[in-house]
Amino acid sequence: MNMKKLTYLFAAATMVGVVACSGGKGYVISGTVDGGIDGDTVYLQEVAGRQLVNLDTAIIKNGKFEFKGIQDSTVYRYISHEKNGQAAIRMDFFLENGNIGVALAQDNSSATGTPNNANYQLIRSQVDELRKKAQEIYVTIDRSLPMEENKAKIEQFQAIQGQVDDVAKQGVKANITNPVGVTLFKQSFYNNTLEENDSLLNAIPAQYKNDEDITKIQEAIDKQKLTQPGKKFINFEMANPEGKMVQLSDYVGQGKVVLIDFWASWCGPCIKDMPEIVELYKKYKGKDFNIVGVSLDKDGEAWKEALKKYDMTWPQMSDLKGWQNEGAQLYAVNSIPCTVLVDGDGIIIARNLRGEALAEKIAEVVK
Repeated sequence: MNMKKLTYLFAAATMVGVVACSGGKGYVISGTVDGGIDGDTVYLQEVAGRQLVNLDTAIIKNGKFEFKGIQDSTVYRYISHEKNGQAAIRMDFFLENGNIGVALAQDNSSATGTPNNANYQLIRSQVDELRKKAQEIYVTIDRSLPMEENKAKIEQFQAIQGQVDDVAKQGVKANITNPVGVTLFKQSFYNNTLEENDSLLNAIPAQYKNDEDITKIQEAIDKQKLTQPGKKFINFEMANPEGKMVQLSDYVGQGKVVLIDFWASWCGPCIKDMPEIVELYKKYKGKDFNIVGVSLDKDGEAWKEALKKYDMTWPQMSDLKGWQNEGAQLYAVNSIPCTVLVDGDGIIIARNLRGEALAEKIAEVVK
């Protein structure tokens, strides 16, 4: 399962704190830290790119810490407790005017007292509970045994992860008209179907439509609509491993069913799927079937080495721009592996099929 969408939902966090009166203006964050001692530092932080940037600091005194300020709008932030120069506990929450009670704890952290934090806490509590159950199963899996003997436990673990997915989706849907739902949607949209994203985007209030991330998501969804089953493939050009410029149309729309496989040498799930792709190529390459690999690598040597290592003998292309890969942009690829299956006339048959579903579809369309 793609765990990226759970990164923020699994962020460590809180308890229940008693808050001081803010006089109706601004915010007061009053909190406690599990394991914190007087003199420890607590940070109020925002996400900037891939980093957390400190906005304010507080020192634990008499077992508590406090932040005060005025907020123009509700924003997504983090609170982190530092111990011995390292972040010991961290949680995400929504910074808004009002009295916010925070409890940083290794498990069951919480932020309460204001509307958006109350909404988010309902989701966090459910996720934390499921996370505990998953962890209890995970630690009992014996890696010294054959996979088959751990099958039942692995299936239990995966079932709980599926429940986490459901909680996340339900949380977004229930809160899509407020900052909680909009923020979670921005973090997890790439795991939704086109129809789910379209519905959620239409439900987002006008005041959030100009948000930079929402605008980018809308653009990606619009592109994705152009590359759905039934649409003509979109052509692009980039280099093959020998450095020669080739076009997708050199292979697609030439009478063969073609699997366009967006992948990268650094992508674990891509490499895990590769033996199955290799077998499909060997099985059908003598028929009207071909594969075109589109690599999201940046390192040309790593790309070429992976081609040899994993016996990927079908046509390959890349512009070595990573996630800015032109083909990935045109096809609105938000996560990899991503597959696009195209018929002999260049009409898209299916998207995002993997494993057994992909094998069955190819068997159906390749004669």
